[in-house]
Amino acid sequence: MLRYTIKKIGYGVLTLFGVVTVIFYLFHFLPGDPARMMLGQNESAEQLAAVKKKYGFDQPLGQQYLFYLNDLSPLSWHSNKGNDYTFYQADQYGGVVIYRGDRGLLALKAPYLRDSFQKSGKKVSEVIQETLPNTAILAVSAISLAVCLGVLLGVISVWFKDGWLDRLIQLVSTIGMSVPSFFSAILFAWFFGYVLHQYTHLNMTGSLIEVDDYGEGTYLAWKNLILPAVVLGIRPIAVVTQLMRNSLWEQMQQDYIRTARAKGLTDWSIMWRHAMKNALNPVVTAVSGWFASMLAGAVFVEYIFGWNGLGKEIVDALNTLDLPIIMGAVLVIATMFIVINIVVDLIYGWLDPRIAYGD
Repeated sequence: MLRYTIKKIGYGVLTLFGVVTVIFYLFHFLPGDPARMMLGQNESAEQLAAVKKKYGFDQPLGQQYLFYLNDLSPLSWHSNKGNDYTFYQADQYGGVVIYRGDRGLLALKAPYLRDSFQKSGKKVSEVIQETLPNTAILAVSAISLAVCLGVLLGVISVWFKDGWLDRLIQLVSTIGMSVPSFFSAILFAWFFGYVLHQYTHLNMTGSLIEVDDYGEGTYLAWKNLILPAVVLGIRPIAVVTQLMRNSLWEQMQQDYIRTARAKGLTDWSIMWRHAMKNALNPVVTAVSGWFASMLAGAVFVEYIFGWNGLGKEIVDALNTLDLPIIMGAVLVIATMFIVINIVVDLIYGWLDPRIAYGD
């Protein structure tokens, strides 16, 4: 299992390297001068030249790519030359110096995602640190709701298979899968946040941290989490319900279930103690994919509800062409997908001991 885990991590690193390469060249082929994007409309020729030199924009594209890899790499080189990009970035990195020579130093550091173009030189890592926890809270709430309700509804469908309750659950889950998230978000915000506001006391828009009426402090507004979490969880609930129903029914037809019945065990005991664990494999796959997508930023849901998360930040960055934030967010998203996929593969082995880790 250790060998398998190391191999998966190696594949993940190669995948991440490919993502870094693609997004770097993709965004640098877009029209526009990054230095002008940083300075805005009031730049002078001297300011433009200084920014290009500081951030390496005056170098060939291949050299800029190496600079970007150096920024992202945990092990980075810092030159002693005053005209080198890595010299100017030495104060940004921090970290631990592990080698110092005549030409520069080698440092062990956290990845540097560069500075925002539109937020007065604010680091991209700081922007992500401020918004990602809100998205994580929203994603965990939505996926928890999806797992609890989806598994429960799937079990109920199998228990009452082909009955009116089973058909009703299938109809509702089909509708849930077919309705787009942005439409559900608009509908829920209007109906529960506006039409029924006097009964629900829910707001159409709002984030987790709100400013008080006097503008002197902030407070946690947990009620603002309800509507976006429900909307974000609608489609995962429908998917988990269908997968749990089909997988559990398939398990209930297996030979080991017939053997358990022959031993005199009740259907409920067989379903709960024997079939459930094996039926969860496809559910784990679906949940991992949805959870990674949610952490990546539920763009429409966050934007419609005004939830200050990574998805809303990506939309704002796209509107202002804040390339470092977009590139940094994509890298964070890719990393989360890779980590979650590795964890899910390891969970498979715990759920189903028949799975062998190896070539």
